[in-house]
Amino acid sequence: MAKLKQRTLNKETQISGVGLHTGVNTTIKFKPAAVNYGFRFVRTDLKDKPILKADAKNVIDTSRGTTIEQSGARMYTIEHVLAALVGLQIDNVLMEVDGPEIPILDGSSKLFVDLFEEAGIIEQDADRNYFELNETVTYKNEEKGVEFIAIPSDTYRLSVMVDYGSEVLGTQYAEINAIEDFKKEISGSKTFAFLHELEFLFKQGLIKGGDLNNALVFVENPVSQDELDRMANAFGKPKVAVTHKGYLNNVELTFNNEPARHKLLDVIGDLALVGQPIKAHIIAKKPGHFNNVEFAKLLQQAAVKSEKLKETPIFDAAFKPVYDINDIMKLLPHRPPFLLVDRILQISENGVIGSKNVTMNESFFIGHFPEEPVMPGVLQIEAMAQTGGILVLSTVPDPENYLTYFMKIDNVKFRNKVVPGDTLFFKLNLISPIRRGICQMRGIAYVGNKIVMEAEMMAQITKKN
Repeated sequence: MAKLKQRTLNKETQISGVGLHTGVNTTIKFKPAAVNYGFRFVRTDLKDKPILKADAKNVIDTSRGTTIEQSGARMYTIEHVLAALVGLQIDNVLMEVDGPEIPILDGSSKLFVDLFEEAGIIEQDADRNYFELNETVTYKNEEKGVEFIAIPSDTYRLSVMVDYGSEVLGTQYAEINAIEDFKKEISGSKTFAFLHELEFLFKQGLIKGGDLNNALVFVENPVSQDELDRMANAFGKPKVAVTHKGYLNNVELTFNNEPARHKLLDVIGDLALVGQPIKAHIIAKKPGHFNNVEFAKLLQQAAVKSEKLKETPIFDAAFKPVYDINDIMKLLPHRPPFLLVDRILQISENGVIGSKNVTMNESFFIGHFPEEPVMPGVLQIEAMAQTGGILVLSTVPDPENYLTYFMKIDNVKFRNKVVPGDTLFFKLNLISPIRRGICQMRGIAYVGNKIVMEAEMMAQITKKN
C-alpha cells in the first residue's frame, strides 16, 4: 500500500468572528506550511508575534474549552478549528490570529471545513508520520466516571458515549468508522449547554460571545416566561421558547444525537494536540476537555515509547559476532568478574551494539538481593560503558595501548528489572563526533523489545603510561 503524503492548504484563506468566552472579534488567517510543521498559532496582535504550538504540553486551561499558552501568550478555544483540520486530513498549517481566541462561528467545525475546502488542499513531498499503537492504551478518571481506550487499528475510528444524568438529554452514543466521515457526520454538530449553566457562565465571564445561534441549549427544569424573556434580552433575541423536545428554539438539531457528535468533534480536536495523525480506535466514555487533554498526553508518552521500540536491535542468536569474548579482552583491560560485555554484534563509525548474558552465577548476585536477584543498576551502566568503550577504542590503530575513562553520566533512567536468564543488549550512538579522544554517546539497554535502562555518557581515551 502506497504511503499517504502530508497535506497543507493550496492558498491562504481567512475568516472572522467573535470568541465565545472573551467576546473579542478576531480574524484568523490560515497559511500553507512546510512539511512536518504541524499546527501553530501566531498572535499577530502582540509584540514579537509569539508562536504557539498545538501541543498537549502547552495546555493551561480546559474550562469550557481548550486553551494553550506558550512564550507568554495564550490562545483560547482551539478545539473546533483543530478538529476541522484533522477531519480533512490536513497536516501543516500556520494560523495567524489578531486576538486571544478562535472565533466560535456557528459553534461547530462546519464553517472551517467549508473554508479549507474552498482554499483547496494539496499533497506535499513527505510521507505522513502516523502515531500507530503497538498495544492498548487506557485512561480512567474514576471520580468523574470517565474512561478512554485506544485500540490498535489501521484507521482513525472514534466511538463516544455521553451521560449527564439528564432526562432531557439522556444517554447518547456517536461514532465514525473512518476520519473521512468527519465532514458529513460530525463537522456540523454544534456545541451545547444546559439553561441552568448559562447564568453561572455569565457570572464567570466565560460566554461573552454567546448569542444562542452557536449553541444548543437544553432545559431540564421548568422555566417561566419571564425567565425566558430575560434570556432573550441578554442574547439580543426577540423571543425564545422551549420546544417539546426540551431545548430552546434558537436553533434546530441537525441530528438526534448531536450532543454526542459534538463531544466526538471535541475529542478529535483535543487529540490533535498529540502532534501526529492517529491510527487507532478511540473509545471515550463521558469525555470532556480536561480528560481529552490528559489522554492526549498519555498518547504522546505512548508515541515516544513506540519510537524507542523501533530502535530495538534485532539479534539473531546464530549471527556471528564482530568481537567475541576473547577479542573483547584484547581491547578492554577489564577481566571477570568485572568484564560485563560478552559480544559485540555490530560496530560502525557512529554506533555499536553489544550483549551481556546475565546468569545466576554472577558474583554480584551473592550479595545483591540474593533471595530475589536483580542486576545492580550501576553495573548495567558499567556494562553499557564498556560497550561504548569498544567503539571509542576502535578509532585508534593500537587500542591495546589506550584506556577509557568516564567523564560524565547524564539522564540515567532505569525502567525495568534485569534478572538471571536475561540477555542484555546495549545500543549506543554518538551524540557528536569524537574530538581529541572525547566521546559523547547516548545508550539504550534492552531485554527483548523492552527498554530496561538508558543514559547519556561522556568518556575520554588516554594513552597508557
